[in-house]
Amino acid sequence: MKLLHFARWLLLALALMLVPVSSHAGVFISVGFAPPVLPVYVQPDCPEPGLMWMPGFWAYGDDGYYWVPGAWVPAPYQGALWTPGYWGWSDGFYVFHEGYWGRHVGYYGGVNYGYGYGGFGFAGGEWRGGVFAYNTVVMHVDRRYVHETFEDRGRVERGYVARDSHVAFSGGPGGIRYQPRPEERMAEHEQHISKTSFQQQHEAAARSDRNSYVKNNGGHPRTLAVSRPLGANTNAAPSAERGKSGHDNRNAPPARPESQPRPQSQPRPEAQPRPEAQPRPQAQPRPQSQPRPEAQPRPEAQPRPQAQPRPEAQPRPQAQPRPQSQPRPQAQQHEAPASHSAPPASHSAPKDKDESQHK
Repeated sequence: MKLLHFARWLLLALALMLVPVSSHAGVFISVGFAPPVLPVYVQPDCPEPGLMWMPGFWAYGDDGYYWVPGAWVPAPYQGALWTPGYWGWSDGFYVFHEGYWGRHVGYYGGVNYGYGYGGFGFAGGEWRGGVFAYNTVVMHVDRRYVHETFEDRGRVERGYVARDSHVAFSGGPGGIRYQPRPEERMAEHEQHISKTSFQQQHEAAARSDRNSYVKNNGGHPRTLAVSRPLGANTNAAPSAERGKSGHDNRNAPPARPESQPRPQSQPRPEAQPRPEAQPRPQAQPRPQSQPRPEAQPRPEAQPRPQAQPRPEAQPRPQAQPRPQSQPRPQAQQHEAPASHSAPPASHSAPKDKDESQHK
């Protein structure tokens, strides 16, 4: 019995030696029984541009399997894509292969994690000219903030390995039967970087939550995905990948602008001493004002000649008495027509004079 147990461990060690170098660091644990089926959940909307979706998965701790919720994660360098981890069957044991960041999505066992990870490749989006575009056929985004999108249903259909399967492991009894394709093998042998420190903290928080363990939730975790994005690590791309432009990964910008370290401020050039101010030319002394000539005394005013007394007015000659006016000859009296009224009485002459004239 002990010999059989030793032989199993020996075969496991040989299997680990055959794992590619790029993913060897990700193999950290093996379990004698399979993980539960993948729960169904709704992906929260992507709240800002440049975030990558890390699907939820079953991890293993001291108290058994526990669920690590799905989350939006900033890419650690320009053009990076996330390859999810997976459980694979190896001679009676289920071995977990850690996920990693790389220029291309590699093999993840054909497991259908959903939201672009249908088992083969990644159909959730691509880098386009420095901006990550989301395939909204399978990705949920907040269109108020995320504007770079497209729709490609054919790519999604081609990415399924087991469309309606919720099996969480590859190979072995009841597992997904899928061998890696040539492009996936090539992606596995590329240089990668492991999950960011914020992804590790996210997994550690799930490990410390009792409600995330299968023995406490019966395979139905309370928290399946988180809407708040994880923090960002800024890492340089792997040295072998620097300067290379992979397919649809052309110098993509950082996932979150605020996560980028602020450029160190360049020291300001020392201020050049200002040239000494040239002394201003001294003001020439103004010529002394010439003394004004003394005012000549005005000649004394000559006394005005005394006014001569006016000659006494000569007495006006006495007015001569006017001659008595001769009586005007009386106008001849004519009889007025009958139609005219008689002249006023004041114009009638006395009778005695009339009569004397006729005599």
